[in-house]
Amino acid sequence: MSAAEDLSQLLSRIALRDRAAFERLYRATCAHLLGVAFRILNNRDRAEEVLQEAFMNVWHSANGYNAAVATPMTWLINIVRNKAIDTLRSGKTERASTVALDDEGMDVADDGARQPQHLLDDSLVKAHIDTCMSQLNASQRQALALAYYRGMVHTDIAQALNAPLGTAKAWVRRGLDKLKDCLEAAGVAA
Repeated sequence: MSAAEDLSQLLSRIALRDRAAFERLYRATCAHLLGVAFRILNNRDRAEEVLQEAFMNVWHSANGYNAAVATPMTWLINIVRNKAIDTLRSGKTERASTVALDDEGMDVADDGARQPQHLLDDSLVKAHIDTCMSQLNASQRQALALAYYRGMVHTDIAQALNAPLGTAKAWVRRGLDKLKDCLEAAGVAA
């Protein structure tokens, strides 16, 4: 029996929800398919995520495989290739939708009456905030900056970042949650 016939039989068994067949298919093809994803994305972590998503598609759509249309490996490569291209495009869309913010809202007027200890304490707090902000993703950082430095509401943030309202709300909420947890872990009262 050829490798293509073996893969075809595995796909038939996967269509019947045979987990052992799914594992055999994965072990037989994962290295090659990871290479396909990596060549497109040039990032191992993203390629592994794409491979996982592709195999979830295989599990759910194995009954749609048609041996008359393509060999099993060609079918699998197309699934991985399409997932990788979608991931690549979504990354470009995310980068393209990232809006450059000016530092105008972050400028703080100098107060000559402040004591050196207060300045040191404030500097340490700012360093913790900067560290915690750097741990957020770009969308969350931008959403929080627009909300707190520009005073924008969710609808304005969504419009400024060219995102759906629910997504903008989620960026603000999740960003605040992550920021709060990070600051508490650093000993800064939030």
